[in-house]
Amino acid sequence: MGSRIAVLCLLLSSLSFAGIIEDVRGAIAQNNFSAAGSELQAYRTQHGVDPEYLEALSWMARGSLAGRQLEQAFSYSKQTESLAVQQLKKVKLDSSPHLAIALGAAFEVEAQVLAGRGERSQAVLVLQSALATYGKTSIRARLQKNLNLLSLVHHPAPPLDIKEHIGSTPPLPLSKLQGSPVLLFFWAHWCPDCKAEASTLTRLRSEYGSRGLVVMGPTQLYGYAAHGESVSAPQEISYIETIRQRFYSGLLDIPIPVSKANFDIYGASTTPTLVLIDRTGHVALYHPGSMSYEDLRSAIEGVIKPSS
Repeated sequence: MGSRIAVLCLLLSSLSFAGIIEDVRGAIAQNNFSAAGSELQAYRTQHGVDPEYLEALSWMARGSLAGRQLEQAFSYSKQTESLAVQQLKKVKLDSSPHLAIALGAAFEVEAQVLAGRGERSQAVLVLQSALATYGKTSIRARLQKNLNLLSLVHHPAPPLDIKEHIGSTPPLPLSKLQGSPVLLFFWAHWCPDCKAEASTLTRLRSEYGSRGLVVMGPTQLYGYAAHGESVSAPQEISYIETIRQRFYSGLLDIPIPVSKANFDIYGASTTPTLVLIDRTGHVALYHPGSMSYEDLRSAIEGVIKPSS
């Protein structure tokens, strides 16, 4: 009987910690860092440092950053990084999505804290070093996104891989579009925010297309379609066409390059990501996430005038 009770207690204990990431995020959302810290300590006592613990710890860093507690955020980010690197002595980064998320978030917060302190060049170095080490893993796009946020605006737009595309309009190299402002809309077939942005892009294109604005919609294949069902590349392309017809009816004739490389170099780990390129081929706006009609229109107004 005693052994059965012990087993039952162990099972209940495991179940109580099954949602450590959700529990920590929930406490942080209520600005209760003390409760979040207690949850983490109890989980670590029971389970040690594992990928779930590390992702939860990375949320302490992100939550502190959101609350403008920069030193606390920096401390949590360095703890997460150090513990994640110890894990990498035993397993590969992409052996667990929790481990990859944790390490990517650690570098992201560290760089943003440094930039917030005015140490922009040091933040860039942190991200460049991380890219050199982890550039062939799943966190590459996230690292590149944060590097681009610090350094891409006012610099020449990286070229796009246009070897493959969807739809009847073949994309042109960005080099051949100099003289026209270009809006890049990085999107994914599964992304609800991308679908919501479609009406804004359609409206702006109708207003500024006659003044030279070119809109391109880079996307990539993810290996799955509806409900996360694994599919072949041709099946996914067919599914993307279905999504385009249903949600992007006003943008069906824009060029759609299909390449993971574009997402990596532009750091489009967030969808949508919006990149506005001026008539000289330089990036005028780099924005991971959705934008309102008013904000995006204001940015376009800034580049639409012909260069002198």
